[in-house]
Amino acid sequence: MKRTLALFSWFAVLSVVAIAQSGLQPEDIYQLKSIGEAEISPDGAHIVYTITHNDRPGVPYSVAWIFDVATGKSTRLGDEKGSAGGALWSPDGKSIAYFGSVADKAGVVVAKADGTSPVVVASNQGTNHPMPSTGERMSWSPDGKKIAFVSATPGPETDDPAGDPVVVTRYLYKPTASNGASRFNDNRRSHVFVVDLETKQVRQLTDGSFHEHSIDWSPKGDEILFVSNREADPDRFFNYDVFAVRVSDSSIRRLTSTESVEYRPVWSPDGRTIAYQGTKRGLTSSETTMEDTHIWIMNADGTNRREIGLPIDNRQGTPQWSADGANLYFTVQERGVSRLYRLPVATAKPEVVLGDDSSSIGSWSMSRNGAIAYTLTTMRDQAELYLRANGSAKRLTDVNATVLANKKIADVERMTFLSFDGKEVEAMLTKPLGLEGTTKHAMIVLIHGGPHGQQGPTFNRQAQVYAAHGWATLMINYRGSTGYGQKFADAIFRDQDGGEAKDVIAGMDAAIRRNPWIDPQRLGVEGVSYGGQLTNWLITQTDRFKAAIPTAGISNLISFNYMAYYHDYLAVEFGAFPHQDDLMDVLWERSALKHVAKVKTPTLFIHGENDNDVPIAEAEQFFIALKDVGVETVMARYPREGHGLRETKHVIDSYERSMAWYERFFGRERK
Repeated sequence: MKRTLALFSWFAVLSVVAIAQSGLQPEDIYQLKSIGEAEISPDGAHIVYTITHNDRPGVPYSVAWIFDVATGKSTRLGDEKGSAGGALWSPDGKSIAYFGSVADKAGVVVAKADGTSPVVVASNQGTNHPMPSTGERMSWSPDGKKIAFVSATPGPETDDPAGDPVVVTRYLYKPTASNGASRFNDNRRSHVFVVDLETKQVRQLTDGSFHEHSIDWSPKGDEILFVSNREADPDRFFNYDVFAVRVSDSSIRRLTSTESVEYRPVWSPDGRTIAYQGTKRGLTSSETTMEDTHIWIMNADGTNRREIGLPIDNRQGTPQWSADGANLYFTVQERGVSRLYRLPVATAKPEVVLGDDSSSIGSWSMSRNGAIAYTLTTMRDQAELYLRANGSAKRLTDVNATVLANKKIADVERMTFLSFDGKEVEAMLTKPLGLEGTTKHAMIVLIHGGPHGQQGPTFNRQAQVYAAHGWATLMINYRGSTGYGQKFADAIFRDQDGGEAKDVIAGMDAAIRRNPWIDPQRLGVEGVSYGGQLTNWLITQTDRFKAAIPTAGISNLISFNYMAYYHDYLAVEFGAFPHQDDLMDVLWERSALKHVAKVKTPTLFIHGENDNDVPIAEAEQFFIALKDVGVETVMARYPREGHGLRETKHVIDSYERSMAWYERFFGRERK
């Protein structure tokens, strides 16, 4: 009997291995591609799109292509050595402008509609200054003779980021992420420039100590919209407002002056109205925001501001006008996916144009005749290019056909459950490959960041790799997540590492109750950013997890606040700055580090060396504290990386390292 059972167990192991080999493997990431930008020409005849590749050393890179709708053929934009991104069609559709390079020159490039005859018409410079949620960096004049673009110039600071010593006076002295060569703010300012395409003459329209970005040229040709933070101390207080600069004399009109934030303004086709994303609350974080952005409109002079997106109680994306100005189009985050909506300006009655419960809209653009080019991520593939025209949608690319041809893709199931206080919460369960047998499967709880973000049923590389390894993955849209209304997003206010952590445990318990094949003795937990913070916190509250892997996670809310590049995040999340209202005591109480003595879970820390969002000291503190407690722990530090991992070899290493960590503490499959 024992011999027969042993043979059966060995056969079961072989079966799991065979199934695993047919699923997604870590090394497959090198060959996976996705579509990034999708920019359709005004007449709908061509689409500029980008393909993101992972097969070179370093970070992923993109290649731009021009798709001919009539023939179905694609032509590369830019040469083999050149780059191309941020493409915009001229008003007549005969030219394409983009940021890229030609031979040894880089800057604003203009090419013919078929991508030929590219010419660098102006150089442009960047800055590492944090500028969250920026919009377009380029805009054509309505006559197609000029291009406005954003470029950076030296600022007024005397701080020298390359000095020895570096003497710091700025409040916001760190960039979003250090590349090793520039660990400090370069103190440059982004401004609006215009280049005349005939003369190649470049003129700077704005200057000074503020940044300008998110530009849009008016249909009348006389002004350019932009967004800028013109607070008395913009380093300390994040507050974008909308402005317009006159092209003829560089005079500036201020269109909004609110405590709240306005993003990405766009002119209506007749130039009488401006649509934009906006908030209403008096304090918004430069890193993330608890309040959902909604679509607003106002008159061209800034009067009659009104929240036209109010009927939709969810986070809304960048608006675009229909050619006749009767409708606004924008994406909306809903229950783990992103859909494209149309909102008639006259009635404000929204309707879904594209998207469903199992797919998510990414980049999109619309032609004058209403054709929509867009990227769509499904349950079975990463983002691909689609076209909706004449009432029907068609897939135009299949960039992963080769790598996914013989791969089994694990199923994802939505599930809702009641949390500890009766609040309904939703989760996504990715099932392991090979559920036909009686073997119980380990489950990894994969926590999203933000905290104001969402996870959905669409293709997730890590979840698929784990599924191929025979493990389930549970992704929980805990309270605070977007896509479930403003009240749900606000439910985390002043309660970080509180109710949302209990949501994770409740969701895990619900998944185990409903799926007998989940092994409650082999549970893992991990997450990135806020997901890393919750991972750190959860292992101080329970010993049910056999292993944990926090990536870029906060362990000490107090130290994090003063070391990150931004310092307004906790003020938004808790309603005060740490030095006010005895908040310091609350933050320490909700910091995983304070409760480290309770931890028993073996923990693998993953962190980028150059992370300025959540500095690596957050991992270092908890790592040493766990060593002191006697918990088995390892810290993997990734050079050149900022917040999260980007280099493909690092991503693959983290997958393989994580699986090895779990395997070490999970043990073998049970029946």
